[in-house]
Amino acid sequence: MRAIQVSEYGGPEVLVPVELPDPQAGEGEVVVRAEAVDTIYVETQIRRGWGPRFGVIPPYVPGGAAAGTVVSTGPGVSPSWVGRRVVAGAGTRGSYAELVRAAVDRLVPVPDGLDLREAAALAHDGVTGTGIIERAGITPGDRVLILGAAGGMGTLLVQLARSLGAQVVGAARGADKLTLVRQLGADTAVDYTESGWTDSVRHAFGGLPVDVLLDGVGGDLGSEAFHLVADGGRVSAHGAASGDFATIDATDARARGIVLRGITDVQFEASEDDAARRYGPRNGRGRADAPGDRTYVSAVVGGRSSPCDGSPRDFGKGVAHSLTPIVGSLRAPQAGPGACCNGRQRSLSVYCLC
Repeated sequence: MRAIQVSEYGGPEVLVPVELPDPQAGEGEVVVRAEAVDTIYVETQIRRGWGPRFGVIPPYVPGGAAAGTVVSTGPGVSPSWVGRRVVAGAGTRGSYAELVRAAVDRLVPVPDGLDLREAAALAHDGVTGTGIIERAGITPGDRVLILGAAGGMGTLLVQLARSLGAQVVGAARGADKLTLVRQLGADTAVDYTESGWTDSVRHAFGGLPVDVLLDGVGGDLGSEAFHLVADGGRVSAHGAASGDFATIDATDARARGIVLRGITDVQFEASEDDAARRYGPRNGRGRADAPGDRTYVSAVVGGRSSPCDGSPRDFGKGVAHSLTPIVGSLRAPQAGPGACCNGRQRSLSVYCLC
């Protein structure tokens, strides 16, 4: 089978197309023919040198989730899985490949009507986003600020918070991203690259403080946003898209009665209930489409305002649709939508694994 292998830590040039033996399903496992591969920003950080933090040493095949069709099963697994559309979810390894071996307890059946690209996009961010929202305890009328609102997880958090009746301000970068954030249901979109952006947030909330901060960016922006949070508020400082997590004084947070959670508090396991039952097609306003308590959201897959040139203009969720575009991106850098970014881009987009 074809796969992408990281030969050594470094930039996108270390992503090398290789031929590897086809995987064989072991006890309690299946093999999935990948049709859409989830990509998350931390994969680029691991590849650039964070590997030892995660126990990942080159050479290795990156990727932690994929959507596709089961083609074989191992001992102890019902052959009825063969032919089923599934997501091989969190805990799967080596998904930048045509064939992916996965434990059967990591599989989530993909509901009819849900595209495999959207299913793959929800593999990590859908589960984590659901957990973040539930632990934040969002209630109708809560004032919720979301940093990185146009990213893979941010687009989900905007929809989920709005579906719970919150007043949502989404913070992102650039006109196209702000437009997307509004389209997803945010009451207000704020550009956090502009001076005085925190004043814009205060104005949007009528001068009142933030009840819930969902920080997917970190760094100085996350620290600035923390000062907007009300005493007794809730903060999820789970993101480091800026290059590092926000610096927040835990003692100050406790003194103000703020519930503070970090990246270690949002490590959730995928389950059929979370991934398959809660997610599916949604209507244009981010509201539930079906009876019961099922919340429907849309994964924003691979939005882009321009070719992937290393600028921070890309938005949405990165998903590689089969292996061919990945290989193409390696062979044709800076050649348009399949191009790589010379290691400079800050968010992933479809086919661009820089």
